[in-house]
Amino acid sequence: MRLKTAFHWAAEFYPDFDLENANDLAEKFDLNTKQKVKELSTGMSTMFRLCIALSTGAPYIFLDEPVLGLDAVHRDLFYKLLVEQFERHPACYVISTHLIEEVAGLIEDVYIIRRGELLLHESTEQLLARGYTITGPADAIDAFVEDHPCIGTDQLGGLKSAYILGELDTAGVPETLEVSKLNLQQLFVQLTKE
Repeated sequence: MRLKTAFHWAAEFYPDFDLENANDLAEKFDLNTKQKVKELSTGMSTMFRLCIALSTGAPYIFLDEPVLGLDAVHRDLFYKLLVEQFERHPACYVISTHLIEEVAGLIEDVYIIRRGELLLHESTEQLLARGYTITGPADAIDAFVEDHPCIGTDQLGGLKSAYILGELDTAGVPETLEVSKLNLQQLFVQLTKE
């Protein structure tokens, strides 16, 4: 089956399928709609499936590893197209990915699940507002975390980092320690590692 035929069949399954949008997305991804689906590379196959997913008109779109096989240019293009699509046709996009930091700017709510258990559900903005990385000499970090909600640490030689999730009076942090915001990927790693 050729891509253009697959798009037409998708329109049979999804009553609100936007065929014009699917073809437009294919053009933006530089896909040849006359090519056979089975001949697509991994990255091209991903782009083809994204063209369909973003054109279904469904109120809920589940995207599992949506950038699998895409190079950096096409990943960036996908994120831009996703935002454009959301602005034109708002829907609930559920994205499951291991490239957490790459999608952090798009995510409104975070769900962290480990072994089938929901560990955390919070808005991205609220969550990141109370996450901090404190870095400095190992002994100073050890003393500091005794009085703070530490979710994990990393150490390289004498330098140690502590990850804090909670309220932090940054004015009360000793000058020997450096404070930075905790990013979403590091937060995920610290909450899910054994």
